[in-house]
Amino acid sequence: MTKQSPDRALHELSATELTDGYRRGDFSPVEVAQVVLAHVERWERHLRALYLLRPEKALEQARASERRWLRREPLGPIDGVPLTLKENISTEGDPTPLGTAAVELLPAHADAPPAARVREAGGVVIAKTTMPDYGMLSSGLSSFHPLARNPWNLAMTPGGSSAGGGAAAAAGYGPLHVGTDIGGSLRLPAGWCGIFTLKPSLGRIPIDPPYMGRAAGPMTRTVMDSALFMQVLARPDPRDSMSLPWQDIGWHQADAGVEKLRGLRIGLLLEAGCGLAVMPQVKAAVENAARIFERVGAHVQPMEPFMTLGMLDGMDHFWRMRSHADLKALPPARRDKVLPYIRAWAESAAGMSGEAVFKAFSQFHVTRVAAVNACRAFDYVISPVSPVPAFAAELPSPTNDPMRPLEHIGFTVPFNMSEQPAASINCGYTSDRLPIGLQIAGQRFDDLGVLQVARAFEMLRDPQRPWPQPPSEALDHVD
Repeated sequence: MTKQSPDRALHELSATELTDGYRRGDFSPVEVAQVVLAHVERWERHLRALYLLRPEKALEQARASERRWLRREPLGPIDGVPLTLKENISTEGDPTPLGTAAVELLPAHADAPPAARVREAGGVVIAKTTMPDYGMLSSGLSSFHPLARNPWNLAMTPGGSSAGGGAAAAAGYGPLHVGTDIGGSLRLPAGWCGIFTLKPSLGRIPIDPPYMGRAAGPMTRTVMDSALFMQVLARPDPRDSMSLPWQDIGWHQADAGVEKLRGLRIGLLLEAGCGLAVMPQVKAAVENAARIFERVGAHVQPMEPFMTLGMLDGMDHFWRMRSHADLKALPPARRDKVLPYIRAWAESAAGMSGEAVFKAFSQFHVTRVAAVNACRAFDYVISPVSPVPAFAAELPSPTNDPMRPLEHIGFTVPFNMSEQPAASINCGYTSDRLPIGLQIAGQRFDDLGVLQVARAFEMLRDPQRPWPQPPSEALDHVD
């Protein structure tokens, strides 16, 4: 059994360390929840990562878990572990604003699949986490939630759309967090916050509502915590019409050692083929990761870019039209509450013809075919998560231009469309001490293999900086 390290607080322990401690009686779920909530209180006025933070409800769940552990009857592998859920994952009785002030705040009728799974397994839901309007930004800028910030540098964004989840994981708001991803919304905040995430194969984790390319996934500080969480999240749910048939996958086998890498064919993708140029420090960090793979016997081969501007623009224009239709259906007073950036982006599609919309939509399939073909020669593909590190918190996107909104997702979005699993793991830091994410993508359905490769890299990578700590209480907080 893992012993609690005397120099680590309870909020810094992994999910496995917590449940091992509960089993031994070293501490209780109530004690852990109290410590995590106190840590959140020190951080949250700076980060603004949470929505519906209700300490008494969290403690009520923790007390129920404590009783189960005393009876030696935990509900599952995360019983009593503090966690958060992204705001757009519905929880029964709670409103789901989707990050925007334009949405009517009506209580959800039921828990969405990820929420249902964590409750069934005894997880302690500390809070929901914040997101931008409709999840359509890679930042924490929202017309409904306060501005979310990056714990590594409060002037910077945590990324998005799983903005609060990335910030909460890096800040130590408990070990487990759930986000969603349709073009990079798990991997971008993970990369910019220095944490780990897995965007699983489409349908591996049931979600409601399902949508082309949309996936839910774990956001954690370590690979093995994500692997543990997959035991819970990847259980079936009939509400997801796109879910995969359930498989009894050995998620506990995610630590296959560095031997997993020996002999693997790994593609090295250093240019997306469209969008922003890769910053030299980002490129250098990914190249260093490639050398680490090579040193233990992997065969790393450079790849030619396979994304094109036409693919990226097509997806962008289709999403504009979808959002334009959604906003057009709102009463004017509510539509006026949407972020101006999102409105400008969506309303630019007003003049699109049916033919133009069809051609835009066709680029999703073109992207899928290009990604599958490019990856066919390799077991895994490594690349930057983003061409640039975290940018200013107040900006909606790196370009701050609604006519060029997606130029940073060229590495991430193809794996949503191809339905391939793709992870983000920290591989270095900029000269400004901001994290740099390495993307590891695998063949479709090889979610466990991606976790195993990520775990091997986690063991081999250069030493990591200490996790950020709350600013001194003597400092003025950021509004």
